[in-house]
Amino acid sequence: MKWKPLLTLVAGLGLSASVFAAEAGKDYQVLDEPVKTDAPAGNVEVVEAFWYGCPHCYALESSLEPWVDELPGDVTFHRLPATMGQDWVKHAYAFYAAKDLGILDQTHKAFFDAIHKDHQRLTDPEDIAAFYSDYGVSEEDAEKSLTSFGVKSQVNQAHAQMRAYKIMGVPALIVDGRYVVSPSTAGSLKNMLKITDELVEQVREEKAGDKDAA
Repeated sequence: MKWKPLLTLVAGLGLSASVFAAEAGKDYQVLDEPVKTDAPAGNVEVVEAFWYGCPHCYALESSLEPWVDELPGDVTFHRLPATMGQDWVKHAYAFYAAKDLGILDQTHKAFFDAIHKDHQRLTDPEDIAAFYSDYGVSEEDAEKSLTSFGVKSQVNQAHAQMRAYKIMGVPALIVDGRYVVSPSTAGSLKNMLKITDELVEQVREEKAGDKDAA
């Protein structure tokens, strides 16, 4: 009789685990054709598709930054500016220009703030260059970067990657080039990170198993 409470507890824990486990097709989407990742062998890649003009992307930032800081060493993270409209493309140019100029860490949140707090559009190259001049680069250098071949190539690559992910809206988190988590699948921005955590751990275990088998 003494074992009965323990068995009941174990059964209850098993039920809870199944209730809270993320489900494919419900909590996240599985891509029919996985997209090749840029992560080193054995690492898990997480990509955030976003747009500076998106209020939901802006709302996610405050939770995303500390979440990224706590990622394990074998998980790589990078951002992908979405290119689903004219202003989106202009902001993608702004993102890659900041990266090219070496000021992205300083300007990323500030660019969001300028749009959503200060109500600036920041879609004209001249306005973007003027904005970046507050971060240690000249307006001339910023404009050159915004119109450079290298930045244009990165924007084109981002557009191709967006199509490969079959993303219809942002924000979205893509895990290992296979799984797409969005607010509509997760139910909330907060749940996006929880579900992504589950998927990251799942992929880590898969990769560890593959390594052991080898």
